[in-house]
Amino acid sequence: MLQDLLEGAGRSVVFGGVGIGLMAVGYLLVDLLTPGKLRDLIWVEKNHNASLLLAANQIGIALIVFTAIFTSYSNFLEGLASTIIFGVIGIAVMGTAFLVLDWMTPGKLGEVICTPERHPGALVSAASHLGAALIVCACIS
Repeated sequence: MLQDLLEGAGRSVVFGGVGIGLMAVGYLLVDLLTPGKLRDLIWVEKNHNASLLLAANQIGIALIVFTAIFTSYSNFLEGLASTIIFGVIGIAVMGTAFLVLDWMTPGKLGEVICTPERHPGALVSAASHLGAALIVCACIS
């Protein structure tokens, strides 16, 4: 029983590190897709649009990581590989969804995200990130 507890704790540390790493990559993706520095937009300018988009991105990645772990936890290496592979795919799909939405809407979505006033385009973009993540989650088995 103690052995199982320690093994589970060790897995938690590994999966936690992988999850945080994937979320950091997601942060970099949103930073790349939006003009300016994301950290300044959110923490200095207190931009609601940028924070909504980043929050959706981070929750989406966390959902993918959760689903990958939950569906293959009995096999540690399979779960780890699944988490990394589907996490990277999820980030790519979210980035693609952002670019497709940007292409389909007037103006530049990245600039809309950076406006100081709340903009409905930020909510649509956030929903696109979460929707993309849920699609990836559904593909994990």
